Amino acid sequence: MKRILQYLFEHKTLSRESAKEALVNIGKGVYNEHEVTAFMTVYLMRSITIEELQGFRDALLELCVKADLAQYEAMDIVGTGGDGKNTFNISTLACFIVAGAGQKVAKHGNYGASSVSGASNVMEQMGYVFSNNNDKLKKELETANICFLHAPLFHPALKTVGPIRKNLAMRTFFNMLGPMANPANPAYQLVGVYNREMARIYNYLLQAGGKPFTIIHSLDGYDEISLTSDTKVITHEGERVMTPEQLGKRMVMASDINGGDTVEEAAAIFRKILKGEGSWAQNAVVLANAAMALHCTGKYESYNAAYDAAVESLESGKAWRGLELLIGLQK
Repeated sequence: MKRILQYLFEHKTLSRESAKEALVNIGKGVYNEHEVTAFMTVYLMRSITIEELQGFRDALLELCVKADLAQYEAMDIVGTGGDGKNTFNISTLACFIVAGAGQKVAKHGNYGASSVSGASNVMEQMGYVFSNNNDKLKKELETANICFLHAPLFHPALKTVGPIRKNLAMRTFFNMLGPMANPANPAYQLVGVYNREMARIYNYLLQAGGKPFTIIHSLDGYDEISLTSDTKVITHEGERVMTPEQLGKRMVMASDINGGDTVEEAAAIFRKILKGEGSWAQNAVVLANAAMALHCTGKYESYNAAYDAAVESLESGKAWRGLELLIGLQK
């Protein structure tokens, strides 16, 4: 690692193969925590290159425990995190609304590194038991239309760096890697990113993947559709900017989508919204993200049709029933 660090400190970048080798060794525990922290810090000081990101992804996928779920043509809805906005768990809530609308979801997530509550925190609070057992995940998809893949159980490298990321409490390149390393290899993907440079990188990588995708970025820095400003939407067909009025009927305030100060508060907000008891603003934001995910599948003739399906899933109780079924399987 000393050789790699010296090379990087000279303002040089890694090739795809060198990046892969470095992360494979991190995943295998070859380097100590101080070396890994120094390595991660390099990418806090400069932008990651596409080659480096591809190499890191190659390493994660080579080492990961595979989830054999391709037959379900599942979707993943995920934000990179690290936007520092401390919203409630919008993408995870959107997953349940999408599942309630009939689209199977293989949600990939982790504990929050730079926010109060990540997807794994809230799922754990709900009573979900993390597992990488394929039979369990398949049963969940068949019964509740949704399963959850806790990243450290599938990615040794993420387990190794987890404590370091928590202590740094800052976004790192691992925030960027998560959405690209879902071990279920989902058929559809809605990815939220916190800046335009990351949107550009993801567009390049997802275009090469050849599967339907949508990248979203709120222009005021959220890694999801926040309805607090316009949102850039990127698909394989091109990109456009959509207004809060187009996406969710009207604009909301940042204070409307705050996630609380503790994991328990975040879980209470999560439960309230999924039960259909959220505020107008909370519901609107979750519905907009769910609608964009449903539209990404190509199964709806327009965004508005997908939005109507999301509304029906939430208001009919199907989204909440999905959570009940999923948690019922954990006993």
